[in-house]
Amino acid sequence: MSMASGPTPNSPGLRNFAVTLSYNGTRYGGWQIQNNATSIQQKLQEAIAQATSEHVIVRGSGRTDSGVHAIGQVATFRLENWKAPADRLVPAINRYLPRSIVVKRCREAVLEFDPTRDAHSKRYRYTVRNARVPDALQYPFQWWYPKPLDVEPMRQAASLLIGTHDFKAFETLGSPRKTSVRTIYDLQLLSFDHDDGKDIWIEIEADGFLYNMVRNIAGALCEIGVGRFGYRWIQSVLESKVRDSSSQTAPPQGLCLVKVNYPDSLFLNA
Repeated sequence: MSMASGPTPNSPGLRNFAVTLSYNGTRYGGWQIQNNATSIQQKLQEAIAQATSEHVIVRGSGRTDSGVHAIGQVATFRLENWKAPADRLVPAINRYLPRSIVVKRCREAVLEFDPTRDAHSKRYRYTVRNARVPDALQYPFQWWYPKPLDVEPMRQAASLLIGTHDFKAFETLGSPRKTSVRTIYDLQLLSFDHDDGKDIWIEIEADGFLYNMVRNIAGALCEIGVGRFGYRWIQSVLESKVRDSSSQTAPPQGLCLVKVNYPDSLFLNA
């Protein structure tokens, strides 16, 4: 199928679309296009091109790593020739996507909308299966942790991370940012009992995240839950501003991007 060249910022009829999508990241090398693995961004760009006959560059709200999943990732792209309502793009794009990637919603946004810069907050969920045996069906979406975890001290530790802090101690080394100060608005631990043990959801909402910040927090909370450290240990780690080699990084498959929040004013007909 022939495709027109990408639209320029001043193209007549140019429209900016924001899609909310979910994906099973197991088979992908992460969000971002790369040379040695298939990415979510790549598959989405290819599907949009097939659906609209226009070449597009898709920008996401953030880069999820290999094996990480999403329920509410947000991405934007511009089209010059699409005349139908935004929601008509949902079935059009899904027709060309693998079933492991699904566009759930499409809205038209102002041309200046930037999915990364304009995000007010993001919410992630990290899932731990605390049981004798792994779950054969849910294994790709959970961290199997067979040693018993005490959720209460984990909750006490989590409460100490809420607020504005320098989270450098929970950033993977070698990923410098202009600042490592972030604000965590909400950090909850939800526990669901089942016959073999329990599933634990670690839900974190913040104004932004450092590289591997959620996975490092999840790993630290499990160190506390298993009794290796008391709950106040996490405060000393936070204040040290140094990545503690005694604290593990939780594996990627338990992580899921749940939602990205934006002001309604950025969307047309909101």
